[in-house]
Amino acid sequence: MGRLKGKTAMVVGAGSIGPGWGNGKATAVTFAREGAQVFCVDRNGAAAEETVGIIKGEGGKATAFTADVSKASDVEVMVTACLETLGRIDVLDNNVGIAETGSVVDIVDAVNLKSAFLAMRHVIPVMVRQGGGSIINISSIASIRHVGISYVSYATSKAAMNQMTRTTAVEFASKHVRVNAILPGLMKTPMVEHSAGLAQSYANGDVAAMWRARDAQVPMGHMGDAWDVANAALFLASDESKYVTGIELVVDGGITCRAGG
Repeated sequence: MGRLKGKTAMVVGAGSIGPGWGNGKATAVTFAREGAQVFCVDRNGAAAEETVGIIKGEGGKATAFTADVSKASDVEVMVTACLETLGRIDVLDNNVGIAETGSVVDIVDAVNLKSAFLAMRHVIPVMVRQGGGSIINISSIASIRHVGISYVSYATSKAAMNQMTRTTAVEFASKHVRVNAILPGLMKTPMVEHSAGLAQSYANGDVAAMWRARDAQVPMGHMGDAWDVANAALFLASDESKYVTGIELVVDGGITCRAGG
């Protein structure tokens, strides 16, 4: 306990799209349990408030904020509000993502990159002034592998996120701003459960059959969950990773290592 004591963490996408634990929700709670005061941002204000309620119920410190982080104006206000409320930003965790299925001829736009870009754009100057910080971008193994379904918008935007992570890590290393990415594999989260396109792609809309199919793809025999991502984020947020920057931390039960993966 106390690995983030004295730190302020901004978790973008801190709510959950449905009942259960999404990556951002679990990460916000994990950060708070380890001593951070957490600024919980979500487009759904009620979802952000739910996460804050859990944290405060456990005796932690958290503040909810509603923002659409695909909009530059919202992101600017978000960062200002965090500084006014909590005084600093030591950790930025970018969790926003849309699991949109389809090929290049089906998708109108790749949307997953913009929110992380805008948040980094506004938070990095804050961290430079403070003397450093840690940024964690939640990418996906879809950024480095074909995962068996038509997923081009998601995969392409997450691949761009990886490169943005690497180049920004190098550019701001001398300022002690660390930038890393987590690449979750096949996870059992509310976002996946409520994605009609994923269930349709895997099992003609049958969610239970989709879970079985995804479990079977993983060498460990089962999907991961939001706490696996949260624990990886905790390492990257803490001073235990003070010499780690520009990496892609794969959290996938071995799926990207298997033959043909």
